[in-house]
Amino acid sequence: MLVLTRKKNQGIILGDDIKITVLEIREDAVKIGIEAPKEVNILRSELYQAVKEENTTAVASDRNIADMLKNFF
Repeated sequence: MLVLTRKKNQGIILGDDIKITVLEIREDAVKIGIEAPKEVNILRSELYQAVKEENTTAVASDRNIADMLKNFF
């Protein structure tokens, strides 16, 4: 992991077309802006993790239902 220190209005560039800028610094939060092409998916990590866990649970549930149906028929 690369760790950088940035001040308000400073940023970093990822590749040729993604720019991240520090917009505001508060006591317990930092507001950042991300400029990226529309085809680049940008998700909050906690949202991504929640969706991933939900998908894992759904797949496990589908497998359990399929197993029950195999035993039933």
